[in-house]
Amino acid sequence: MKLYYTPGACSLSPHIALLEAGLPYDLVKVDLRTKKLENGDDFLKVNPKGQVPVLALDSGELVTEGPVIVQMIADKAAAKNLAPARDSAERYKLLEWLNFITTELHKSFGPMFSPVLADEAKAFFKDRVMGKFKYVEAQLAGRDYLMGSQFTVADGYLFTMLSWADRLKFDLSEMPNLLAYKARIAARPKVQEALTKEGLMKAA
Repeated sequence: MKLYYTPGACSLSPHIALLEAGLPYDLVKVDLRTKKLENGDDFLKVNPKGQVPVLALDSGELVTEGPVIVQMIADKAAAKNLAPARDSAERYKLLEWLNFITTELHKSFGPMFSPVLADEAKAFFKDRVMGKFKYVEAQLAGRDYLMGSQFTVADGYLFTMLSWADRLKFDLSEMPNLLAYKARIAARPKVQEALTKEGLMKAA
């Protein structure tokens, strides 16, 4: 398998999932600004959407959209319990979290990285994201992870959003559950490995 990624982008989520799953993969770096691969090839020929992540399967099939990719990874390594069993009530709860993260957090973060959007508009989206983080803060009370005591692919996705909050200087000091959660995920060896491979963290 090949993961098309951009350092620190939302592709960090499936990168973490691949490492946690213990699946073999190759990394292909994408420059999202120029839409070029490291070798100069046109990324739009790989994914006409022009977005990461893309997971290229050994069959040649390409899978896009992070929440779908991470479930596929989890299902390929079912023994790792990165997602509850298909058709279980817990699996639908995982889907609920993945949809919440992608629609309420991920899509609200995007405008804040825009170089042309007015500061007033960015402040609006920041307030929106902070409100969503407050919801997550309440849900994490008494839990190690979003689904309870078991790390799942949803946690890798939420951690990616929290890393964006760091980059944008969000003040989460009044959300102790969320801060403890972020530290818990950051301490996982496979998360540290993903960050190191993407050049976001120096090797120990």
